[in-house]
Amino acid sequence: MKKLFGTDGIRARAGHFPLDQQTIRLIGYLLAEHFEKKLKRNPRFLTGRDTRQSGEWIERSFHEGALAGNAYCESVGVMTTPGVALLTKKLNFDAGIVISASHNPFQDNGIKIFSPSGRKLEEQIENNIEKEIFDGREVKISKSLQRVEKKSSEQYQRSYIEYLTEGFEQFRLSNLKVVVDCANGAASYLAPELFSRFVGEVKVINNSPNGENINKDCGSLHVEGLKAKVIEEKADLGIAFDGDADRAIFVDENADVFDGDSVLYSLSDFLQKRGRLENKTVVATVMSNIGLELALQRKGFRLLRTPVGDKYVLDELLRTGSDLGGEQSGHIIFPFRSLVGDGMQTALFVLQAILDAGKALSELAKGFERFPQVLVNVKVKEKKPFDELPKTTKILKLIEKELEGKGRVLLRYSGTENLARVMIEGEDEERISQHAKNLAESIEEEIG
Repeated sequence: MKKLFGTDGIRARAGHFPLDQQTIRLIGYLLAEHFEKKLKRNPRFLTGRDTRQSGEWIERSFHEGALAGNAYCESVGVMTTPGVALLTKKLNFDAGIVISASHNPFQDNGIKIFSPSGRKLEEQIENNIEKEIFDGREVKISKSLQRVEKKSSEQYQRSYIEYLTEGFEQFRLSNLKVVVDCANGAASYLAPELFSRFVGEVKVINNSPNGENINKDCGSLHVEGLKAKVIEEKADLGIAFDGDADRAIFVDENADVFDGDSVLYSLSDFLQKRGRLENKTVVATVMSNIGLELALQRKGFRLLRTPVGDKYVLDELLRTGSDLGGEQSGHIIFPFRSLVGDGMQTALFVLQAILDAGKALSELAKGFERFPQVLVNVKVKEKKPFDELPKTTKILKLIEKELEGKGRVLLRYSGTENLARVMIEGEDEERISQHAKNLAESIEEEIG
């Protein structure tokens, strides 16, 4: 069956299938229909969105479908993804729906659906919704929007910020200067208020969203401006969020990037000293650098890897009872706090770690040496299992033998495009580049 839901909900070009008005309405209706059958009552949905210009009409279209399915809907307006997830639980809603395409450009948008626990929608429910859509299910919209509650955004924002500050000691780094890049996204109205409570001086950039500038040359995917601002301001660190602020990337006082791998390494010691991480286990994805794995091993920790996607990281965290996991992209999860990655929450943990250690951000990751990494994409006509490609398999085995214990090879297909992705890590960048080229050429020859 065709897929609409990926590892992070539905994402597409706004106005195009499946993010056209008719399909969005149907998604709202089908979700309401499912919950009504499950709960034996009318469901309650909480919705929020990031700052892209398509957000309002997509949210409105979802409401129209959900109302036709007898759901009660309440909108929090512009809010981060983890903020909507948290408020869904706190305000006793049956599901939280976020209209966001995360780090994508403004032309895209998406629909993420959370249960009150913070977990993503069950795969079986996704499959049922996909089947109904592709089977041509239609829904008649006749109800007005009068049942959509829209309370003061400030009320929701205040509640979310108060939650974020709970559980942290009332610390204040009065001498710290921090630059915060809000990506012209959902953190624009929240981050300045939050971080002014914890540090002496906050310089905010890219916090003037206009519907089209979300993630544009800014935020966690484009930290060049943040790096320059940290140097200009002689700041102690910089923090960059993506459009819906579920991830954070940091820049240290030297303008060096401190990504999700660096955060996982630095916070492993911090959490263990605070009575967490008793199983000495950190969960990451197959994309995390092998340098992280080796550095954690030297400290007596183990690294467990999952497929790419925060939902897989969360599943493994819960399965193993672990306290820390995340992705190289800056999506970090602390299950004892929340089952949803939250960039602003991650930043508070990093600030607390800086205070506890009495060190600059650059010092927290000492001992973690990142191995060179080469990535090559190959266009393919089919996604055949790699072990069914004889030439590729032969080359792969030779490379793995050479790199054993000193590097690794990852072959995988893109989940959304006809691409094979070749990733190799090792000590010698020139050598692994040649290996990646050889692998890519063999894949291209066999299925390109």
